[in-house]
Amino acid sequence: KSIPPIYAQDGDENPTVHAKFFTPWSHWTWYVTEFDGEDQCFGLVSGHEDELGYFSLNELENLKGPLGLKVERDLYFKPTDLKSIQNKG
Repeated sequence: KSIPPIYAQDGDENPTVHAKFFTPWSHWTWYVTEFDGEDQCFGLVSGHEDELGYFSLNELENLKGPLGLKVERDLYFKPTDLKSIQNKG
C-alpha cells in the first residue's frame, strides 16, 4: 500500500526503495521503487549487473531454486534511498 504507483517517482534522481526481494540460493536481488498495484514493479535489479527496470511479482513467485527454494521478501528491510543501496555494491 505504501509503494508509489508506476511513474510516481519518474525524474527523481534518488527515489525511495520500498521493498527488497532476494534469492537465498544466489546473489540476485530486486529492489522495488514503484508498483502498479497488481503485478508489475519498477526498481533496481541486482544480478550479473545492476540495472533499473520492470519486473513481475508473478515471475518472482514462480522462480524455484535448489530443493524448491523460492524468492523471499526481506521482512526487515526499511525504506531507503536508491543511491545508498547502489553505493553498497
